[in-house]
Amino acid sequence: MMEFEEKASSFLIIFTLHPSLFSLITYMRHLFKGITGNVLILGLVSLCTDISSEMIYPLLPLFLTTVIGGGPAFLGLIEGVAESTASILKLVSGIMSDRVRRRKNLVLWGYGISALARPLIALATTPLAVLFIRFADRVGKGIRTSPRDALIADSIDPSVRGKAYGFHRSLDNAGALIGPLIATLLLTWFVKDLRSVFWLAAIPGGIAVLLIVLKVREVEPGTGKKRDVNFLRIIPSGRLKTYLLILLLFTLGNSSDVFLLLRAGQLGVTQARIPLLWAFFNLVKMVSTMPFGALSDRVGRRWLIISGWSVYALAYVGFAFATNELHIWFLFAFYGLFYGLTEGVEKALLADIADPTERGAAFGWYNCAIGIGALPASIIFGVIWQRVSPHAAFGFGAFLACLAAVSLLFLVKPQQVSHL
Repeated sequence: MMEFEEKASSFLIIFTLHPSLFSLITYMRHLFKGITGNVLILGLVSLCTDISSEMIYPLLPLFLTTVIGGGPAFLGLIEGVAESTASILKLVSGIMSDRVRRRKNLVLWGYGISALARPLIALATTPLAVLFIRFADRVGKGIRTSPRDALIADSIDPSVRGKAYGFHRSLDNAGALIGPLIATLLLTWFVKDLRSVFWLAAIPGGIAVLLIVLKVREVEPGTGKKRDVNFLRIIPSGRLKTYLLILLLFTLGNSSDVFLLLRAGQLGVTQARIPLLWAFFNLVKMVSTMPFGALSDRVGRRWLIISGWSVYALAYVGFAFATNELHIWFLFAFYGLFYGLTEGVEKALLADIADPTERGAAFGWYNCAIGIGALPASIIFGVIWQRVSPHAAFGFGAFLACLAAVSLLFLVKPQQVSHL
């Protein structure tokens, strides 16, 4: 009798929830409509790769300074060399992917190099060894990024480009959320040293490479003939050049998010709660990127990017005048929406503007412009913070964001998207 009552109760609960479950399933089917196999697999590749990378990256400063005797200055040298290398190679690999018209091999090589190099930090005994390993890791990132972004554009219908790039960035942000949590779990319960965590980071990296080998398919990039590399021809012009210059202007005010964590510490967020704050921030990014990307397919890219840059400006003003920890948590949530509004949409707009046969080069210039602008952005922000005040530094970033938003509104007009 009891068993019959339990089954009847379960049936009643399911029946009661059925409309909600049906609505949820319908919503999920609509949300993922148009996402092709390539886009799905490349999203999973980025998820696994970011899990691997973020198991290591947050622990690297601690490992370098306390285990093998490096200092903050050498840490800055490592990251500067690494990111500069990646920025240059993103441009070169994007151009080459248009030349050879086979993007998958470049994507595979890029992810493969990083997957092999990254865990070798576990063997490092000197700061110089860490420098070489991080250099190799960023070489891999530089090789894969632009061809991968172009391959996504080649693999998706133009009507859902925003959704596709938003989906990819959502999974990438999910990896940034999961990776540090796995590292924390491992160090708390299963391993006792950082080197063991670094070795275990090889597992998700290897899975990413296998997914590329087994599941990613090549797609012919556009309908034009194969072109030789001509650096005079691949230099951006017209609408594309204008868009890239505006992105560079915004990037000059977009300093490293480490300054936001520094501000959080100033206003009372303890060291124990900083990782939780960072995880919360990545959660907001993860859940907002795909919906906003899909929205850009319906209402247009420019307005979403302008809205995102406006959110950035308001958030920076908020960080300048925040006075307690509660303000910081709210501001990090609000600031996460900036990424949701822009990360996928900026790439979708670039794919709209670029010639289909030169998408690799376009994404190369896009990634290179952001990489070039990021270094002086943080230096300028840090100098203003130290010599004037945090308020002035955040105000400078907000001003450039507003200037970039106005420039995008008036200088880059909406247009019909370019097709596959």
